[in-house]
Amino acid sequence: MSEVFEGYERQYCELSANLSKKCTAAGALTGEQKKQKLSDVRAGVEDAEALIRKMDLEARSLQPNVKAVLLAKLREYKSDLNNLKSEVKRIASGNLNAAARDELLESGMADTLTASADQRSRLMMTTERLNQSSDRIKDSRRTMLETEELGVSILQDLHSQRQALLHANNTVPPILYH
Repeated sequence: MSEVFEGYERQYCELSANLSKKCTAAGALTGEQKKQKLSDVRAGVEDAEALIRKMDLEARSLQPNVKAVLLAKLREYKSDLNNLKSEVKRIASGNLNAAARDELLESGMADTLTASADQRSRLMMTTERLNQSSDRIKDSRRTMLETEELGVSILQDLHSQRQALLHANNTVPPILYH
């Protein structure tokens, strides 16, 4: 195995463990401390992504038998990092308190009956437009098929006329011009 890859791998494992601890700690914090901790974690995630890119380049430069094993490890590390990113997003979205969320949800739905009626009328108009579009597509398809049949008929006529001309050319003796 590559010593360079192993060095990157060691750095990544240490960084990943450190980031997991910071995520756990950030989940227990509130306010500015939480924002600061999440900022530190995001910076660490960027460093981890850089290490994964370096490991990927190193793995791809090695022999095929070694490369396959290292790329499998790399997929696990990428999955681990994606899980860590999801955890950071989950913790960061927890910053909104319940009252603010309720206010946001209620502000858009002052009168649910009016909103429902508006949605229903929009749905009906959209359905009607969709039906009209479907009818136009069916008409276009029918026109296309008729045009195709006409084209085939014309080509058959041209073919029979060509055959007649060739036959006539073969049966009429050539005229010699002096």
